[in-house]
Amino acid sequence: MNPPPLSGTEETSEVDLTHPTKKEIAFKLVSSAENSSLDWKAQYSYIEDISDGRGYTAGIMGFCSGTGDLLEVVQYYTQLKPNNVLAKYLPALQRVIGTASHAGLDPTFINDWKTASKDVAFQQAQDHERDTVYFNPAVNQAKADGLHALGQFIYFDAYVMHGPGDDALSFGGIRAAAVDRATLPSQGGDEVAYLNAFLDARVNAMLSEESHQELDRVENAQRVFLRNGNLHLDNPLSWTMYGDKYHIR
Repeated sequence: MNPPPLSGTEETSEVDLTHPTKKEIAFKLVSSAENSSLDWKAQYSYIEDISDGRGYTAGIMGFCSGTGDLLEVVQYYTQLKPNNVLAKYLPALQRVIGTASHAGLDPTFINDWKTASKDVAFQQAQDHERDTVYFNPAVNQAKADGLHALGQFIYFDAYVMHGPGDDALSFGGIRAAAVDRATLPSQGGDEVAYLNAFLDARVNAMLSEESHQELDRVENAQRVFLRNGNLHLDNPLSWTMYGDKYHIR
């Protein structure tokens, strides 16, 4: 089902990233970077080892076996549906956290993940992990910082790539570096100046990690929207990701 269109006063600055239409835009933007596709719902079945030291990367947010969020997806799925095809991997998923290991997962985990992806309960589990760990905390922090929909998306995308921690290469460290350079809008600062400082800090973090040195999602999408003054992330949107052009009308 398509989200309801924005209309009337909903097209004003009062609408934030939690509105279904804006949320759909956010997921399409992330999917263009993570999966080279706007069809984010097709990514429930996605799984591969992208050789970034985090084991398997899978699902709509690139949940990783090595970081533990993939385990959380399977745990929640098992709460919803105890006798599922992935439940047998829970011990192995516990053991591989912090490593790139596939021990106890190969050779059947990939096929079983793809089988589970057809199950609505498993899709709900992925949605739950995305919202509780990434989307909701990012949007709530952005709103507290005085940011509109674009800034809320910029925070969300940083959560997706870097995680919610406080070290220099996680969201919290990136935000702290931005706050050192620019005043938060919630404290009277200029929103564009602050978001540019945040994106600068994020670029520095990305360049510090070999697996994150492609800067298109920042420079060819988020920074473009910011230069255009599109703080409300309104349609139409056009951006380039890894050489491919995308549009949301």
